[in-house]
Amino acid sequence: MKLYCFGESGNAYKCALALTLADLEWEPVFVDFFKGGARSPEFKKINEMGEVPVLVDGDTTLTQSGVILDYISSKTGKLGGRSAAERREVLRWLFWDNHKLSTQIGTTRFLMNFLPADKRPEGVIPFQQSRLTAAYTVLNDHLAGRNWIVGDAPTIADLSCCGYLYYPEPFGFDHTAWPHIDRWLNRVAALPGWQHPYDLMQRAFGSEVA
Repeated sequence: MKLYCFGESGNAYKCALALTLADLEWEPVFVDFFKGGARSPEFKKINEMGEVPVLVDGDTTLTQSGVILDYISSKTGKLGGRSAAERREVLRWLFWDNHKLSTQIGTTRFLMNFLPADKRPEGVIPFQQSRLTAAYTVLNDHLAGRNWIVGDAPTIADLSCCGYLYYPEPFGFDHTAWPHIDRWLNRVAALPGWQHPYDLMQRAFGSEVA
């Protein structure tokens, strides 16, 4: 399998981590997103949406992290719910993450770290962070007394929701403020085979962000 990705992409990291934890053979294909690599005519032949991640598995090409995660789980029988009800719950959290958590983090982190300060729209970052506080509260409360988001084992719901929360660049997330999330992140990081995003995928930037 080939995963078109770059290290700074939390959505790509979710898929890279799932491929790794599911013990699949895969290789990363670096896309230089910040230099327009995902918007080139060549790349748009692979994904007309001009985004990473893209997973290519033989004749199958998939985009959107939630779809890719579901494919990995379905193909391997790993990281999915143990019943039809659990599978629906996994999908519920994937959709929630895509709408309420990862999208907000991705935008906030981009504005704070990868966009020059003079180009940052006034008021947007505080607004995004207020929305994120609400999302963190939902996740933190849900994880109280639980080891995993769904059921009694890790699933793609965990990998989807955790994707952006291991990155070192600041975006307003304080581990100590969300103790249940913090314990859960440590639990995910303790899974055999877990790796940090910058160890799984090539970065577009070096050790210093723009």
